Amino acid sequence: MSSDVRFTDFKSDKQPTWCPGCGDFGTMNGMMKALAETGNDPDNTFVVAGIGCSGKIGTYMHSYALHGVHGRALPVGIGVKAANPELEVMVAGGDGDGYSIGVGHFIHAVRRNMDMTYVVMDNRIYGLTKGQFSPTSREDFETSTSPEGPKQAPVNPLALALAAGGTFIAQSFSSDAQRHAEIVKQAVEHDGFGFVNVYSPCVTFNDVDTYDYFRDSLVDLGEDEEYDASDYDQATEAILDNDVEYQGVIYQDEESTSYNEAHGLTENMSDIPDGAPDDAMDLVREFY
Repeated sequence: MSSDVRFTDFKSDKQPTWCPGCGDFGTMNGMMKALAETGNDPDNTFVVAGIGCSGKIGTYMHSYALHGVHGRALPVGIGVKAANPELEVMVAGGDGDGYSIGVGHFIHAVRRNMDMTYVVMDNRIYGLTKGQFSPTSREDFETSTSPEGPKQAPVNPLALALAAGGTFIAQSFSSDAQRHAEIVKQAVEHDGFGFVNVYSPCVTFNDVDTYDYFRDSLVDLGEDEEYDASDYDQATEAILDNDVEYQGVIYQDEESTSYNEAHGLTENMSDIPDGAPDDAMDLVREFY
């Protein structure tokens, strides 16, 4: 941990290839600011990324990183945190990666409550595969593969997290840079699984859920003096309100105890006292 780290220290020397204007730029900047402001540095940070446009983020951030298999970033992150709880683990993915093929892992990661952060770049479309509807797309959202829309209600990831016993559930907007960074910072500081769904507009394939739409629609719960994020009933009402796009920490269990602490996973198990077996590298090479 260091107080001298700047968010730019988390930038790698690789130039992002996201489309100009992609919301993922803002999402990543907020993640880096949150890590720096919580005293973390690249040497104690592990970023796990899924597949999709968001999956490139591990390459663009300077830290330990692993670009995982589609929908399987969370179990990798859980394994890293279990093996070495001294690392700050942040998992990043998209709405397709996290709420479609990876939704089973998402639900169980939430209920396990490992002390880590999960940031989902929700652009309500499959961007890398050129514009198919995603689990969070609107029911009438027209694409080249769904000219009449998906004809099914979108997944509500916040409701899934709440139903699975989530202890920190939040939502942010990548273009609201300061607020987004604040919310991710709170997720990092939370004792347990910090989940942040980030509205991260796709400027190439989604002309409905745009920057202007979110700027005009978002309601920030942090500005509501009567809203109490620790009140489960209030949080449930907000999460199930499909007529409003909310930003802020929607629910936080202030009495949360992480899986690590509850089950004694507090020691670094990644060190091998006597070194790796002589033939370990031969085994690794078989996979390449």
